[in-house]
Amino acid sequence: MSHRADEVRKRIAKRKREKGLLPSGTNESFKRTSLYVTDEERYGGYTPPVYEDGPTNSKNGHPLFRIEVFMFKLLFSAVIVLLVAIIFKNSNPAFDQVKSTISYAMEEEFQFAAVSSWYREQFGEPLALFETNQEDKTSDKDSETAQLAMPATGKVLETFKENGQGIMVETDMPTVKALDEGVIIKAEEMPDTGLTMVVQHGDGSESWYGNLNKMNVALYTFVKKGTELGDIKLNENQKGTYYFAIKKGDDFIDPNQVIPFD
Repeated sequence: MSHRADEVRKRIAKRKREKGLLPSGTNESFKRTSLYVTDEERYGGYTPPVYEDGPTNSKNGHPLFRIEVFMFKLLFSAVIVLLVAIIFKNSNPAFDQVKSTISYAMEEEFQFAAVSSWYREQFGEPLALFETNQEDKTSDKDSETAQLAMPATGKVLETFKENGQGIMVETDMPTVKALDEGVIIKAEEMPDTGLTMVVQHGDGSESWYGNLNKMNVALYTFVKKGTELGDIKLNENQKGTYYFAIKKGDDFIDPNQVIPFD
């Protein structure tokens, strides 16, 4: 082993003399006792790699971030937007099907309730995205499997046939309740129905509650069946009216077909 080490030192010394790194006449004992030990001597002829800026390239910042990939994604997104704009500007009938598909994808509402119901079946609790109403946690399983909850008992003043989308109900109840469990996907003032809340259910259907005085549940909250959604405007005789509708797909259906009011 010592003989091999001597051979390595001799070769290194020869290269240094050729490059002018060692003065001519430097003896072997100096080379062996010198504090100057090269990497090549230390590792027996192997020189380990040296990182100028550390193992990762600091110019790129985070090691998982690659500027070229980011720029490619940005460029690709811009190309898609440009192609969509060209398609919608073009009146060629060949693009009609593509336009229809894009429009449907952009206008179709995300099925929050369906995803939440699947998650609850698999893992037992609603998605963290949906805030669970704390007051409803005390309800037992029997109430969850019962029939649909009546929003608020009362007398139908305007039928589905007369209204065209829903019904107007006169009631002495102070609040309306959720027909079934789901997610609040709309909570806003609407031209025809006033302050309105829309609950999206697990099967994709929606229940609408309008002409409210106040909302008691926030937007995108997961609610259980029978949850009090909002207050009804009551007059001096403690009577009020609220709007109720059920939508399946793109069409409204008669609420009396789902839950009888009379």
